[in-house]
Amino acid sequence: MYIPQHFAESRIEVLHGLMRAHPLATLVTLCGAGIDANHIPLHLSEDAGQFGRLQGHVARANPVWRNLAAEVEALAIFHGPQGYISPSWYPTKKQHGQVVPTWNYAVVHAYGTLQVIQDPDWIRNQLEALTRQSEAALAEPWSIADAPPDYIERLAAGIVGIEMVITRLSGKWKASQNQPPGNQAGVITGLGEQGAAELAALVAERSRNTR
Repeated sequence: MYIPQHFAESRIEVLHGLMRAHPLATLVTLCGAGIDANHIPLHLSEDAGQFGRLQGHVARANPVWRNLAAEVEALAIFHGPQGYISPSWYPTKKQHGQVVPTWNYAVVHAYGTLQVIQDPDWIRNQLEALTRQSEAALAEPWSIADAPPDYIERLAAGIVGIEMVITRLSGKWKASQNQPPGNQAGVITGLGEQGAAELAALVAERSRNTR
């Protein structure tokens, strides 16, 4: 991933924060037929190495777990807030007109070797951890224990666990850091008017750090 210095983000706690807030990852792997991509919610745990580990599951019918190229690095891409940036939001448009559209976004790339796990206890624990994370904000969180045990056991038999110990992380926060303060303020206002509150907050946070 190309990362100009002013868009780089390397703080592990910030990268982990986005991964937890946006757990649906694009998992890119190499298989016998070439490059494969699957979209899978992944649970982040900090109990391994410098960067933590990712755990998830796929349907047993999904060929991704059978066709992995041995010992080849996989890539999990986590997409944060993103959106179109109109040059009409820039005060400099009226001053000299030398402005163009762009796209702002935040993204994390996590790399590591993917392991396939078929142990039923591991799969159950992974399902419970992912469910707790996903249900935490709800007033009445659902639990796996709320469903009939034989029903859960039957469904769990149809999935396979996957795990990646993260060996390297990279982050790119493209949030108008290369624009002057007036243009940054215009972007924040424009995004707010479009209902893109999360992206507007990201631009606001990054604009404070560039002044």
